[in-house]
Amino acid sequence: MPIVGTALLATAAVVATVAAGCGGGAGAAPRITTTARAGVAPVPPKDGAYFGAWVPPERGGKASGPPSGSASGPGSASGAPSGSETPGKDAGKPGMGPVAGFERELGRRLDIVQSYRSWTADFPAGLDRSAVDGNRYLLLTWAGADTKKIVRGEYDDLVQRRARAIKALGKPVFLRWSRDMDTAAARKRVHSAEDFVAAWKHLRTIFQQQGVDNVAWVWCPTARGFGGGHAGSYYPGDDQVDWICADVPPRGDSEYRELSEELKLFLQWSRDRHKPIMIAEFGVPAAYGERRAEWLREASKTLQDPQVKAVVYFNSNELAANAKDKRRALAVTGDKHAVSALRGLATTPYFNPRNLPVTSGG
Repeated sequence: MPIVGTALLATAAVVATVAAGCGGGAGAAPRITTTARAGVAPVPPKDGAYFGAWVPPERGGKASGPPSGSASGPGSASGAPSGSETPGKDAGKPGMGPVAGFERELGRRLDIVQSYRSWTADFPAGLDRSAVDGNRYLLLTWAGADTKKIVRGEYDDLVQRRARAIKALGKPVFLRWSRDMDTAAARKRVHSAEDFVAAWKHLRTIFQQQGVDNVAWVWCPTARGFGGGHAGSYYPGDDQVDWICADVPPRGDSEYRELSEELKLFLQWSRDRHKPIMIAEFGVPAAYGERRAEWLREASKTLQDPQVKAVVYFNSNELAANAKDKRRALAVTGDKHAVSALRGLATTPYFNPRNLPVTSGG
């Protein structure tokens, strides 16, 4: 049976008008609202932004990475930490070894753990369950499919199964479906902006019919897509989106380029949306060498924007064409100066809104 009314009945105006941020030159952000249910689905923190990461699984792991971005904390209605928050504590849980190691380097537990799943994959799986059991939010990045087939109902059984599985998880989940829909690589399955919007609404309707209320829907094109002025055409509407998001993929042909330059047009577009912002995939290329730490320090200033409520570092080299491709290698692991700078970002109070314990790292 459909849930009573529409998703708007669950709308929670979670943050009043907030002050101007620093670094991005954004001015005052709008009042932030979300259709997600506070205490059930992920909603933005009152102050600051959640910090998370994508950390690839060990070889042979089941998770699949991307092909060649007044709140309640998970497990706690008040957002206060529950249980042990020691970095690396959950290393023995399925899929958590690499995540725990990354947390030890940073000196704090992540707020968000990202997981990538194909369109037909069964989930939640090992890493997904381990993340939410450890008082972290799960950012489940679910690949897209042919939008016209979705609207025709050809995948309804699959979508219903996944909706029921997420509901049964019983923990707050960010669901980032069909990210980077604005790229040329996605055109064959997306077809058009109108087709994408229709498919998005079809999926949300099914989730509503299944009574799934522990999901926050994250709409996520590329930041670069706003340069041509077309990414916004894929936006399904304020009543259909809980978080607006952007991926910031590395430019293979670019010299040193600040994150503020990459995000400028996306942030400008976002000022007209009363939505929290997530930056779901960002990273500093190894090609920047000794300037990686500088880049991360400047990125920290840019991301301390009053509308930015979650940032997720892409700690991986999997986008690189080969071992020599340093422009697409984003993992900081093994680079002590970059690790130190990212630790500085992650432990800045703005990016630790749940006040999780911080150790010296390493």
